[in-house]
Amino acid sequence: MNQAERISKNDLFAQENDRFHRLKLIRWWNQDRLRSARILVIGAGALGNEIIKNLALLGIGNVFIVDLDTVENSNLSRSILFREKDCGRPKAEVAADFARSIFPEIKTHWFRGNVVYDLGLGAYHWADLVIGGLDNREARLAINRACIKTGRLFIDGAIEELNGVARVFAPDGPCYECTMSKRDWELLEERRSCALLTRDQMLEGKVPTTPTVSSIIAGVQVQEALKYLHGQPVMAGKGFQFFGMTGESYIVEYTRKEECYSHDRFEGIISSKGSVHSVTARKFFDAVRAKLGPETVVELNNDILAGLRCPTCNLQRPVFKSLGRVTESEGKCPQCGQSCQLDTLASLYGTEDFLDRPLAQIGVPPFDILTARNGDSRMHVLFAKDAEAVLGPLHGNGERNESA
Repeated sequence: MNQAERISKNDLFAQENDRFHRLKLIRWWNQDRLRSARILVIGAGALGNEIIKNLALLGIGNVFIVDLDTVENSNLSRSILFREKDCGRPKAEVAADFARSIFPEIKTHWFRGNVVYDLGLGAYHWADLVIGGLDNREARLAINRACIKTGRLFIDGAIEELNGVARVFAPDGPCYECTMSKRDWELLEERRSCALLTRDQMLEGKVPTTPTVSSIIAGVQVQEALKYLHGQPVMAGKGFQFFGMTGESYIVEYTRKEECYSHDRFEGIISSKGSVHSVTARKFFDAVRAKLGPETVVELNNDILAGLRCPTCNLQRPVFKSLGRVTESEGKCPQCGQSCQLDTLASLYGTEDFLDRPLAQIGVPPFDILTARNGDSRMHVLFAKDAEAVLGPLHGNGERNESA
């Protein structure tokens, strides 16, 4: 065997010994692109487990996992990443740990919280795309709006019994809210009391599913993400419907509704060195009004419950939490038991008596993006100093900084 033959044989052995050799045989495959990819996975249950497993197998480099719940024994029949010893631990934490055992080079971090009001928009801005594996409309609607604001692709999945759907929503096309029916809105409203507070007894429904349909829908979701990362066409504005009892499937195409409220995209996001824990509302007003003028108002991403007042006792209580965080029972007067009147905030006008509070103390989550508006002029400010606390080891790894 001459030297050329030995080199050729050694090269062949090195290629076949490459972890991703079979994947690289696909003519358009770019493993370096997958290694640098940043994916936000919201939901670490049955669908999320399969999504995260697939991302790790493919060699995705950076995955941020968000989930509210802890592992329960009933999860073990449908979730490949969980073990009995994990019961009681946050699902997102367990999934992040297990992903690294599948692919040691993957960088993962986790966040335990409610995606509707605990997760700042900076996490979406950090990501290349967002994959959802959730079972409630309120969370999907929040993710949908966050993805449009930050210009991110949203790949949604849903399963029930043997059936499922995977949908792809691009920022400029039909979105999740465009697909919502009158009944969807009714079911969403049932989660709230007449005073808009969260019902104490309104528990998440336990949706019957199997691990088989989870793997099918999650497989389609991750495959769409894979195509998007490689610049290949994806089924944007469409959904893949699968019916497990018959094995039938079809593609449905959605239509964008012109009256849809979700279509508000942020044009240009300014990265600030501030933190919501240290920057007061007054300081923020000073900064944005210096740019946009003295009439500038600040728009919040979630309705904030500033306080409660009992109309009978006239007892007033400051709250400063996202409206969704406050339950119906918490909205009753501790003295007489009557339902209190709500003082809510969707915007700040610079005349409030709490402007010397840090933004975090009025309900703004870390690593969020706030909008300052004066007429048709808008600024979108990212509180980048919070990135390390939220993203952990993913901080600085492909983080976007559009403006200083």
